[in-house]
Amino acid sequence: MSALTAPPRIGRARRFAGQFFRMPTAIAGVAILGVFTIAALTAPLYIHSSDLDVTQATGGQLAPPSRHYPLGTDQPGRSVLLLLIWGARASLAIGVIATLLAVVLGSAIGLLAGHYQRWLGRGLMHLTDWFIAVPSLPLAISLAAVLGQGATSITIAIAITSWTATARLIRAQTLTVEARPFIERARALGAGNVQIMVRHVLPNVAPLILVSTTLTVAGAILAETTLTFLGLGNPTEVSWGTMINEAYTGSAVSRGAWWYLLPPGIAIVVVVLGFTMTGRAIEHILDPRMATR
Repeated sequence: MSALTAPPRIGRARRFAGQFFRMPTAIAGVAILGVFTIAALTAPLYIHSSDLDVTQATGGQLAPPSRHYPLGTDQPGRSVLLLLIWGARASLAIGVIATLLAVVLGSAIGLLAGHYQRWLGRGLMHLTDWFIAVPSLPLAISLAAVLGQGATSITIAIAITSWTATARLIRAQTLTVEARPFIERARALGAGNVQIMVRHVLPNVAPLILVSTTLTVAGAILAETTLTFLGLGNPTEVSWGTMINEAYTGSAVSRGAWWYLLPPGIAIVVVVLGFTMTGRAIEHILDPRMATR
């Protein structure tokens, strides 16, 4: 099928992909995320349970980097490199799942608040303002502590405290879309509230939802690391937050074991940077006004 006969959606997708991969920051962001994602997904192929078990560790205690242990070992003698790769699974999974829950919740509230502008819309925005006024980190810590230790409680806590920015963004865009003439024509033809929101408004705000997702996931990963570092995660599960927690409680800094503390911290920074660069590139393409700023 030639470009002239391609459906409009395929043509738009091709133009978007062409603009996206012409941006160096977008390519760098996708490359970073691709490397970490592939490493996390393929980890079970070359990392065995014995490599993560403290009772079966074969390395020296806090041994420095060497040929057999490129990033050294932790206190029990496990390879920091293998822990770093395996820890990406939990950190990325919790960050992505929490982000999807937060974006779905925020998008639904934003659509409803923008479409129903009377008591329902005002009530939803008052609820949003309340969540914005409450500091997110103490609220997330309280929710995770009430729900109990584990990945599920951390995911729920992050999702509940991360949806407000998406809700306000989608509400503002919903108000803009519903002020357009085609919405009035749809109402005149008998379209109901659900049909207007799902068939007319949602497709027009979908690009902003995509941008919000890529930018929210970076904050979700940082929140997961913080909550896990504070001891609210599963202590038996390896993640970047538990690695930093164990390095801190094991006095890695005072003992000069920089290889135990720095790798998970650098990995977190690099992944957050990858998501941020990808999200900014998508936002730059979808909002041409950014090019003139």
